Amino acid sequence: MEMTSMEQIVMELVVNGGDARSKAMQAIRAAKKGNMNLAKQKINEANKALSKAHEIQTNLIQSEAAGDHVEVTLLMVHAQDHLMNAMTIFDLAQEMIDMYEEFRK
Repeated sequence: MEMTSMEQIVMELVVNGGDARSKAMQAIRAAKKGNMNLAKQKINEANKALSKAHEIQTNLIQSEAAGDHVEVTLLMVHAQDHLMNAMTIFDLAQEMIDMYEEFRK
């Protein structure tokens, strides 16, 4: 079964959101172990993936605002869930890295 263009776009949201979440969790684990260089590297990688996902989401929103109806499917809901989860984990990871850095001083 071949994916449609919209399904491919939505899958990009899932992939980049999931990647951002995974990298943010890796950043937290690195900070917990005291490896702040790795933590900062992983949080930067998470930020890049999150930026890609957010750009895709923004394009979808702008397209719909311009009159191109976007069908809401279970896959779309799943993608949005991934993105929102990634954004939350990313924000918490940044705070936790700062916290672990303070603890180590």
